[in-house]
Amino acid sequence: MMASNKLPDEQPQVVQRDDPYQLTPEGIREPPTTWRATLRQIGPGLIISAEIVGSGELIATTALGAQAGFALLWMVLVSTFVKVAIQVEFARWTISTGQPAITGFDKVPPRLGRTGWINFLLVLLFLAKMLQFGGIIGGVAAALSFLMPVGGAPLGFTSLVLWTTVVTGVSIVLIYSNRYSLVERGAVLLVMIFTLLTIGIAVGLPFTPFAYGTEDLLSGFGLHIPAGALGIAIAMFGLTGVGANEIMAYTYWCAEKGYARWSGPPDGSDEWVRRANGWIKVMYRDAYLAWGVYTISTLAFFLMGAAVLHPQGLVPEGNEMISTLSHIYTDTLGEWAGAVFLVGAVGVLGSTLWAALPGFARIFTNLLGAFGVLDWDDAQKRMRWIRIFTVALPIIWGASYLFFTSPVAMIVIGGIVNGLFLMAVVVAVWYLRRTEVDRRLHGGTTFNTLLIISSIAIGSLAVYTILDAVGVTIG
Repeated sequence: MMASNKLPDEQPQVVQRDDPYQLTPEGIREPPTTWRATLRQIGPGLIISAEIVGSGELIATTALGAQAGFALLWMVLVSTFVKVAIQVEFARWTISTGQPAITGFDKVPPRLGRTGWINFLLVLLFLAKMLQFGGIIGGVAAALSFLMPVGGAPLGFTSLVLWTTVVTGVSIVLIYSNRYSLVERGAVLLVMIFTLLTIGIAVGLPFTPFAYGTEDLLSGFGLHIPAGALGIAIAMFGLTGVGANEIMAYTYWCAEKGYARWSGPPDGSDEWVRRANGWIKVMYRDAYLAWGVYTISTLAFFLMGAAVLHPQGLVPEGNEMISTLSHIYTDTLGEWAGAVFLVGAVGVLGSTLWAALPGFARIFTNLLGAFGVLDWDDAQKRMRWIRIFTVALPIIWGASYLFFTSPVAMIVIGGIVNGLFLMAVVVAVWYLRRTEVDRRLHGGTTFNTLLIISSIAIGSLAVYTILDAVGVTIG
């Protein structure tokens, strides 16, 4: 699905010549003109979908339903819908310039020394992300520990340490050994199976003791946030749908898929505009197909939390998160479904981990380039540092889980910071759109209206969150 999976020390001449971040006339390729041909070029959105349907949907969205009931159903839809326009607009800039997110952030004034202010803010985001992905590793380790406990109780220290070590090691080996395409296919398959089963249960709930009706669904569109649910609601906004890190990662995958390189050098000619618009159209379809997949799964997970966990007063917390979430399956299908849930949880959370890791490795490497530590345009040095981060990040994430041992809280903290950082992404998108994107590549009236709505919604939530944090009550 990506333009190149081979590493430079395996095929140095290919990587240097076909570097997706370098736009050359030799790389030009005509965009597809039919849906069938377009589907062959879909890819970046599938990687993002595998990343999204994990900590956000399985944990944050289900926890939101468990805590608030149906009251925040409206926010689930808003959360997944409004951020897509920002994702698409950032990718439009990447296709027109061949440059990824961090390079774009570095251009947004004011600059602090030689680096843009957003990249300094990004360092704070990554500190929170260490907690979030530590929580994901902890979730996978806890699920495996329930399936195959070692040295005593499933949530005992010995079992959790062992499985955390295993998950960390497997993640490094799978990605470092350049088997990402295999991991991607397996993760997407597990997500599809687990999501379809969850959708089936959600649709079948009206025929169980945990039935919900039209009145329950309508109560979820009151456009208010129940008392005590603000924190988890903000985290869900940051975690469900495309968050800041997925929007950033999407620019790298669009480049490595080839959309920018195939458009060719941005020489301003009519031919370049035609090709670029053609590949942007492919990107639109890729992004909205992914949106449909994760929106449906998000709704299903939310309904499960609201209908099954909320009436019983069960809210996923601490290391008991996995056992609490398993009630969704065991209380509706029977005890036998507990093992199915655990296997599915490993697949869903693992897909998030394995899809996010190569993206984060690229983002961190690009960030070092912004700070002058390395030359991002040097393909060999770039891949060498990507490999270093592929090893270092899982170790850091696993260590953070063993230190804090509270997956839900860790994921929620990451989600809140992720939601706030979205405001910086919005600022960057509008600046780059105005200064570097040819007006002939801009979207139509409908898309531009959605982009404005998306920006206002993200900005409003960021302001609301900051005011609430400093004790200012609104409304």
